[in-house]
Amino acid sequence: MLSLDIKSLKPAEVQNYLQHAIAPRPICFAATVDSEGNHNLSPFSFFNLFSSNPPICVFSPARRVRDNTTKHTLENVKQVPEVVINIVSYDMVQQTSLASTEYGKGVNEFEKAGFTMLKSDLIKPMRVAESPVQLECVVREVIALGTEGGAGNLVLAEVVKMHISEHIMKEDGSGIDQRKVDHVARLGGDWYCRVTPESLFHVAKPLTTLGIGVDQIPSSIRNSTVLTGNNLGQLGNVEHLPTEEEIDTMRLKPEIKDIFDSFIGDKNTLEVHLHAKAKELLDSGNVQEAWKVLLALN
Repeated sequence: MLSLDIKSLKPAEVQNYLQHAIAPRPICFAATVDSEGNHNLSPFSFFNLFSSNPPICVFSPARRVRDNTTKHTLENVKQVPEVVINIVSYDMVQQTSLASTEYGKGVNEFEKAGFTMLKSDLIKPMRVAESPVQLECVVREVIALGTEGGAGNLVLAEVVKMHISEHIMKEDGSGIDQRKVDHVARLGGDWYCRVTPESLFHVAKPLTTLGIGVDQIPSSIRNSTVLTGNNLGQLGNVEHLPTEEEIDTMRLKPEIKDIFDSFIGDKNTLEVHLHAKAKELLDSGNVQEAWKVLLALN
């Protein structure tokens, strides 16, 4: 493993490594306005949600590494502490990138990038009409993290009103359908990624129960040459193991019985095949069934 001492690297090198490693990052497409009423629009990938009560988003218009200058967005939120955070979808990513161009002060990036300005209800900055989610925010605090090039400036923005396009909502109206947003996110360099329905997957996160943990998995299973770390995480996420009766029933299933019959007297090979069958079940989300197969050998 390559080990790097941060102090031995140039700021640009640190930035390059971190932006490639800490990814994907959601994009804050920030709309601001200065004290003279000039509108500005710029994307930032140092951004995330940090609180829901109060609802606080944080993004960081960092000082430029090359010359230590600051961005118009930072100057604007200090003059007029308000911002619209527009969520970026795939249909608008190229225009969003164009808006990151370092145009001179007073140039309207809405116009340069071809976006539609939409009046906000509670604050002065405009919304991006093409964005599927627009968050009107009041800036509560700006925290400077340093004075040299590359230093971040944390903008703590409290959401005071949300605007959500109907086309990304669930059919029953109960919330946003994650499959419909078509999110994009920043990686390192010129790389982006797209969140499509095909790339989405579920990870069970029980909030009211306690998983038994990987440490409670029998060593013969924990040290399997077939099962992956992800598989062990699935197995350790159950609240309890199947009963002996359930395991006995599994042993009698034709596909499992065939495996036992095929490798009588060869426990090692039998174990590998049972683990392979359990992995199939785990990869399809059938965790309890997988546990029954794994314990059938005991």
